[in-house]
Amino acid sequence: EADYTIYTHAGPEIAVASTKAYTSQVCLIAMLGIYFAELLGSYSKDELEKLKADILDLPSKIEAVLDNSKEIKTFASKVYTQKDMFFLGRGTDYNVALEGSLKLKEISYIHSEAYAAGELKHGSIALIDKGTPVVAIATQGKLFEKMVSNMQEVRARGARVIAITQEGNTEVEKSADRVIYIPKVDDMFA
Repeated sequence: EADYTIYTHAGPEIAVASTKAYTSQVCLIAMLGIYFAELLGSYSKDELEKLKADILDLPSKIEAVLDNSKEIKTFASKVYTQKDMFFLGRGTDYNVALEGSLKLKEISYIHSEAYAAGELKHGSIALIDKGTPVVAIATQGKLFEKMVSNMQEVRARGARVIAITQEGNTEVEKSADRVIYIPKVDDMFA
């Protein structure tokens, strides 16, 4: 029925939480955006080539995260019995928080909610109390300081915070109980 189609080529779905389908869709949309930017001339050729190289390098960066999953396993071993869990993010990290919360619900049947971290003061922070696990995604450079402030807010209420951030953002360690570092990449792909 469509005039144009883009296939994800993610392969068959093995589990309900089809992370590869989500990841493939995000990559395809990013590639489409790069293509449009190229057609419109809204980025320089060098900037576009850098973005293309970053996309092609994503599989090796994902492998690096999976190879160093000790922090993830440690955090999981401490929260798997919890009844509630929250995911926080700003900007594109909020979209990742929504997907992370959905995946947790689909796999574990733990109640989970994702919130735009900038909206915490509008009631949702009241749901976070002592021991509540919170995954705080802080990969966006322009929003990093505000996200750290949000982590401090939920920790002040007693939450156990695991932060996900890019390598080099070590100041997040002061505001989180655990930190998962992902390899440095353009914020668009973090």
